[in-house]
Amino acid sequence: MTGLLVCIAVLAAASAFGVWHQRRNGRLTVRGRDDGERLGAAEIGAELGERATLVQFSSAFCQPCRATRRTLAEVADIVDGVAHVEIDAEAHLDLVRSLNILRTPTVLVLDARGAIVRRAAGQPRKADVIAALGAAVRD
Repeated sequence: MTGLLVCIAVLAAASAFGVWHQRRNGRLTVRGRDDGERLGAAEIGAELGERATLVQFSSAFCQPCRATRRTLAEVADIVDGVAHVEIDAEAHLDLVRSLNILRTPTVLVLDARGAIVRRAAGQPRKADVIAALGAAVRD
């Protein structure tokens, strides 16, 4: 009987974690640690967008990175003044460490001055990226 209760408890905990992780994956959020953090052309290897920049950290064998690349490129094409920059996380480990990038894809939304205004770990939805850009342009 005790083994059955332990099994049920483990399954409940795993299910709760799965639901929490799925809801959090790819959501563009504001993190207190990003306050005041700015990136420029020297750090990201490309010019910032006139209004905002979508910075994507990727790795070579990351399947969600490919889909994220397409999504961000589409958004950058339809929103004027927005640039999309993809950074190979493995080739820029110092930047990855300084920004606390823990997985790929990770997307940073920068305002026109290079301040990080939103961050997503995982594959973001197109609508969420557009909404985050609205916040970046408005701020």
